[in-house]
Amino acid sequence: MAKYKYYDYSQSTLIPVSLKEQLIPGTLEFAIHTLVDEKIDTSIFEERYRNDETGRWAYDPKVLLKVVLFGYSRGLLSSREIERACKENVTFMALVCGQQPDHSTIASFVSSMKVEIAPLFRDVLLICHEMDLLGGTFFALDGCKLPSNASKEWSGKHADLHRKKEKIEKKVEQLITEQVDTDKDDDQGGGSSGFSNRKGQIERLKRKAERIEKFLKENDPKIGRMGKEVKSNITDNESANMMTSHGIIQGYNCQALVDRDHQVIVHAEAFGEGQDHHHIPPMLDGAKQNMEEIGQGGDCFEDTVLVADVNYHGPANLNKCEDEHVDAYIPDINFRKRDPRFSTQPRWASKKSKYFILKDFLHNEETDEYVCPNGKILKRTIKRMIQDGIISRRYMANEADCTACQLRSQCLSKRKSKRRSLNVPIGWVAGNLTKKMAEKIDTKEGRNRYHQRIAIVEPVFANIRHMKRLNRFTLQGKVKVNIQWVLYCMVHNLEKIANYGFA
Repeated sequence: MAKYKYYDYSQSTLIPVSLKEQLIPGTLEFAIHTLVDEKIDTSIFEERYRNDETGRWAYDPKVLLKVVLFGYSRGLLSSREIERACKENVTFMALVCGQQPDHSTIASFVSSMKVEIAPLFRDVLLICHEMDLLGGTFFALDGCKLPSNASKEWSGKHADLHRKKEKIEKKVEQLITEQVDTDKDDDQGGGSSGFSNRKGQIERLKRKAERIEKFLKENDPKIGRMGKEVKSNITDNESANMMTSHGIIQGYNCQALVDRDHQVIVHAEAFGEGQDHHHIPPMLDGAKQNMEEIGQGGDCFEDTVLVADVNYHGPANLNKCEDEHVDAYIPDINFRKRDPRFSTQPRWASKKSKYFILKDFLHNEETDEYVCPNGKILKRTIKRMIQDGIISRRYMANEADCTACQLRSQCLSKRKSKRRSLNVPIGWVAGNLTKKMAEKIDTKEGRNRYHQRIAIVEPVFANIRHMKRLNRFTLQGKVKVNIQWVLYCMVHNLEKIANYGFA
């Protein structure tokens, strides 16, 4: 019979460990340890401490910063997970030099870095510049939408929240009535478990109603870019309802401007707005400030190439690129339909509309009127109007003709519409940026440059979301969420530094 050495997992073992030897050159933990100690200026934290004469000794910000950055690199998003790692994982023990900061200390350190986060990010960016990891000529911009620490069930316009509160209050009244009826039918039911459960449910519903009422008193309706009310959120009112490929989430739109050469992030910011039509101005301004702080000129983005997807195609973004003399490639929503390479693909092939379109109407040049498929007249109501840089004329049908028309279902897409109108393009405003961008995108060079976008910026989000496991935010409010997002982007840049020869 074979003989094996005896082993017992319940036994305790004393192992001599040199903390310094756990930080091996060439690893990310060594890069974080060395850079925080020698390159990153953590003296900016000293103003927050007032314990030089009295008070308890504080954890060194260097130690806390090291363990947070390394924790995020290992996918440890929760401060409790990082606290546990400091007690059980030898690499974390080495970074904190045997100390054991608790989760509240770690969480407070992260959420309070409103002032310090930008200088820290720039210090890491400066190291990337010194190592020639920044090309500085070609950039890609994109964003990823991540859930916030708030439920979308607590979202709604003020009228919706009022109705929700009233519905909860009616439910409370119903439960109280049911309990009174139960007590009448069963004299011994007052001390039953059913009463206890119902009482707890009533208390929970009352707290919900009070929470909604308090929010409505303290907060005005949230107004969007279009001047109309958008949904508020009781838990985190700076977050927003956003449509993603996985459905609607309550979260933040996290932007990153990425340099092409080594996929280094030059600026990162989280926004509580799902649409990207206004994100280029703050992202370019933030990136310019970062580059100026590391010694680059104020015109460092002049004549550089910037690529972004169709979500960024809007007047505010295009005007900003024009003002900054940035060679931008931001296509409109129809650019693939104009691309001959996609003409055979069903997704982009022209599809016949189920409603009548402009070419289905006949134009009478003498009277300048249009005739609909049912023979009714559409008269010109506006000779010249400008919308999104397009000059158009508007023609309207008679309301009575449309009300009794047998082809109404093929002509009006909305049931409430009273009559058909036609906006007929007749030209472009001089210097129109949308037309200019479309012409540039449709060139061979434009298509080639734009299609580099996915290879530049998408791997960055793949690294942060899947490799670093940032699938949600644990903090609330734009300031705190932005801190967490920038810290993850710092980890991405530190990983680039470690991978490209830092020792």
